[in-house]
Amino acid sequence: MIRLFIILFSIAICVLSIATGVNYKGSLLVYATFTLLTNVLLFNGWKSKAIYFDTFVGVFLWLGFWLKFSLRVVFSEGVFREPVGAFDGSAAAFDHALLVASCGIAGLVVASFVRERFFVYPNEPHSCAHSGLFLFYRIFRKYFVAVFLVVVFLVATSNAWLAIYQRGMVAQTVLPFGLNGVFKWLLQFGLASVAALIVRFEIEINRNLSLMAVFPAILEGLFSNVSLLSRGMILNLSALAIGSLRMIRAMKLSPNRLSMFVAATVFVGLFSVSVASVNILRAQMFDKSEPATVASAVASVSHISQPLFVDRWVGIEGAMAVSASDKLGWELWQRAWRERYDESEFSLYDRSFVSAHYASSDINQSRNHFVNLPGLIAFLYYPGSFAFLFLAMVFAGLVGAVLEIATFRFCGRNWILCSLFAQVIAFRYASFGYVPGQSYLLFGTLVLNGFLIFAVDFLLRKWVFGRPEVT
Repeated sequence: MIRLFIILFSIAICVLSIATGVNYKGSLLVYATFTLLTNVLLFNGWKSKAIYFDTFVGVFLWLGFWLKFSLRVVFSEGVFREPVGAFDGSAAAFDHALLVASCGIAGLVVASFVRERFFVYPNEPHSCAHSGLFLFYRIFRKYFVAVFLVVVFLVATSNAWLAIYQRGMVAQTVLPFGLNGVFKWLLQFGLASVAALIVRFEIEINRNLSLMAVFPAILEGLFSNVSLLSRGMILNLSALAIGSLRMIRAMKLSPNRLSMFVAATVFVGLFSVSVASVNILRAQMFDKSEPATVASAVASVSHISQPLFVDRWVGIEGAMAVSASDKLGWELWQRAWRERYDESEFSLYDRSFVSAHYASSDINQSRNHFVNLPGLIAFLYYPGSFAFLFLAMVFAGLVGAVLEIATFRFCGRNWILCSLFAQVIAFRYASFGYVPGQSYLLFGTLVLNGFLIFAVDFLLRKWVFGRPEVT
């Protein structure tokens, strides 16, 4: 089945590549290079020596660059839904944008090959049987899961009710002591990291992927994303699924097909519920002139399928807008790093490259805060230097790898948690560019999340179970 899928997928890529090449205005060599590098990055993320960061950054950039570009050239005559600024649609402009994308992607490919020389996952996952967290979970298993689900419900409902942190919304409630940041962490990946622990421990107990492992994770994804007004339920859950299946395969276990079928069916159903629910809430909050109904929300699921699954991935439009700009230079680069979060202002990218795209829309800026995103590759081309772009992308790829390796080393060698954190980092890279100077908040929170898991596990092993060493 896997080999058949790979063959059919490869054939589809070849067919779409040929169709795009026939319709492409610029140099076929430039498009062929772009196609080769993006697909090398994609397939590189699924080989045996790949880490999870390779997998997710390859998927996100393949979707945002190659797939979106190819589909738009073939089916929309090179017209894109997202703003592309001063891009004039000429052959030279297309070639320039694809060369920028290819240069950045090449940097990630090189970083992956460098990382392989120093770290790959072991052939067989380490047991977590002596982990303090696992020993605690095994004793209080049902209570642990029940408390987790209660916390998920309380955090999600309180965030939705108070509008503490929601995508595209200005915060309506500011809590003391920086608690808004705590809600943001919990809903983005903090609660999902606990779900990753549950999945790992259930696999250790059952020697397989059981429904006890799957359902808490799916419910967390549903509640958190609806609370965030996000249609991205698939992101964290795909990370947990990929981490789980790869680990089970490495453990030489045969996945429980019934559990996988039930889990997949439940996920598809709840994902549809999530999208429909978010559509209702967004309609009520963004456009109060017409009341939203369940029927209209369900109907909109099919209507937004292309924007959601193709156009909403950040990528090629940023490269097009930045490469076509006459404002590039080191002064712009420095201004970008000085940008600060301000819900009352448009982003530097909006103002400098796409003429404040949302300024011409009828959104209520006192309630909604929307920005366009260039992505890391386009952002790193602000100075206008291909050499800098390539070297910076190599560095960014190595940073992503180091963070995943640190998660593996210090968080119980939990492959599933590594997959989750790698997805968060890769998605941040793919959607990079707004207030880049505050990226330390995300990466610092990831490090703090990992440290909390390490510290709690250490204290439980040493002071509760009297096992200071982990085998």
